Amino acid sequence: MGIKEDERLEERLLLEDGLPLPQNKSNGQYTGDGSVDINGQPVLKSKTGNWRACPFILGNECCERLAFYGIATNLVSYLTKTLHEGNVSAARNVSTWAGTCYLTPLIGAVVADAYWGRYWTIAAFSTIYFLGMCTLTISATVPALKPAACVDSMCPAATPSQYMVFFFGLYLIALGTGGIKPCVSSFGADQFDDTDPKERVKKGSFFNWFYFSINLGALVSSSLIVWIQENAGWGLGFGIPALFMGIAIASFFSGTSLYRFQNPRGSPLTRMCQVLVASFRKRNLEFPTDSSLLYEEPDKTSAMEGSRKLDHTDELTCLDKAAVISNADGKNMDSNPWRLCTVTQVQELKILIRMFPIWATGIIFAAVYAQMGTMFVEQGTVMDRTVGSFSIPAASLSTFDVISVIFWVPVYDRVLVPIVRKFTGNGRGFSELQRMGIGLFISILSISAAAFVEMRRLAIAESLGLVDVNAPVPLSILWQIPQYFLFGAAEVFTFIGQVEFFYDQSPDTMRSLCSALSLLTTSLGSYLSSFILTLVTSITTKGGSAGWIPDNLNGGHLDYFFWLLAGLSFVNMVVYAFCAKRYKQKKAI
Repeated sequence: MGIKEDERLEERLLLEDGLPLPQNKSNGQYTGDGSVDINGQPVLKSKTGNWRACPFILGNECCERLAFYGIATNLVSYLTKTLHEGNVSAARNVSTWAGTCYLTPLIGAVVADAYWGRYWTIAAFSTIYFLGMCTLTISATVPALKPAACVDSMCPAATPSQYMVFFFGLYLIALGTGGIKPCVSSFGADQFDDTDPKERVKKGSFFNWFYFSINLGALVSSSLIVWIQENAGWGLGFGIPALFMGIAIASFFSGTSLYRFQNPRGSPLTRMCQVLVASFRKRNLEFPTDSSLLYEEPDKTSAMEGSRKLDHTDELTCLDKAAVISNADGKNMDSNPWRLCTVTQVQELKILIRMFPIWATGIIFAAVYAQMGTMFVEQGTVMDRTVGSFSIPAASLSTFDVISVIFWVPVYDRVLVPIVRKFTGNGRGFSELQRMGIGLFISILSISAAAFVEMRRLAIAESLGLVDVNAPVPLSILWQIPQYFLFGAAEVFTFIGQVEFFYDQSPDTMRSLCSALSLLTTSLGSYLSSFILTLVTSITTKGGSAGWIPDNLNGGHLDYFFWLLAGLSFVNMVVYAFCAKRYKQKKAI
């Protein structure tokens, strides 16, 4: 078969897969997905991208996640032990900060898609991130920037200036994560040419290694870094993560000459606003009886370079008015997108609206996830943390969550998928929606396990007369392992299922935004956890009562709080099942 025949066969295969044809076809040496080098020039396949560029990106992600979890995993302990905050206040502050970390990716996604591109967004926000890490380290090292140590039961509160320096560094980190989380995985995927069948297959392997890198960094943080913080001091415990963030930046920049870059395609938010404005302007126009009369680009690809057109659907027909061709549009149809939008552009907004109920049900799941960094840790601090001659930091139990993830990923991929595939006929075994639903169910088991452990702990405290004593109860902290391990399994099903769902179902031009939206559920879940804590405390402390979550957990009812979350999770799972059953899959032309 000659070269021309090979090219025609490749074009036919790409068209069957709904992928755009290569832009640079002169000799097959260049990528066909429109990628360029750092100078904006077409790139050679043999010298850029592919696996040769990935080690720098994976190294960046591993070190950045080690830095992040080196702060987040044990942050509640720093707030209670060093800044002398109460249990509720510390948990609320951690939840609010974590929520912000998953809210700022919306900023990073818009900046990357519309203005800077992924590379420069990662570079700029990583610098902000590093400055935040350094500020946090200084606040934990300089004596004047932290309260004096407790004397007996007298613990001086942090001054406003001490709080200001600490939280300034903390929220610089939150802002820095906003430019990294929605961009790094997509930037890694950019290194594989979608128009090359061989490279397209390798992209799937990249995501596996990317997730492995995340958990490798988290494993080191939840074990070694937490131990250093508890035994060698917080200055060193925060300084080491800051050092690794510097290594992450160095790793990322080291691969610059090997990277492939995608130019910004414009703001997806602008495209959505154009549909809303155009449909409102044309709200009084009659809808054509034949949907094929709606405005659309004549070619296979949409108006946005490298993306596919979407088929028209019948729901939310009020938005279709944006694609109705009026007499004024007929003269110059492509002159003003604020008056006339393509069917594909309208469908992009419809897809986001259609995904909204599925997206919303992830918020309760994320609220339960937030407990691993807050109430699970506080529960562990009042349990017996000694194993032999070794004292286990309460936050180190999150290691079992990471171990669970590392265990369940290959089990799911190599064992469950082949078995389930025989029954469902789905190449992935479970569909994304089925996978997420299973994770929601397992999360109920996890929070229920935490409630049972707390019931047992409180029973022992009462039997030993420790209800009024703020001291650990002789119940081994190892009893927490099931709740961490179960939630690790829930993550593998729900969180990875969410990534697949939002990637597959999102429009081609909005994948960075949809990745940020999937992270937003984690943000809102953290905020919801903070709100529930505040509400529960307000209600249960009326009349002078100690409440469910007092500073002395032996005199409270943390188990009631866990059962509340279990009940909310069950209701959420029922709502999810209803929404998932009614969901309509995206259809590309």
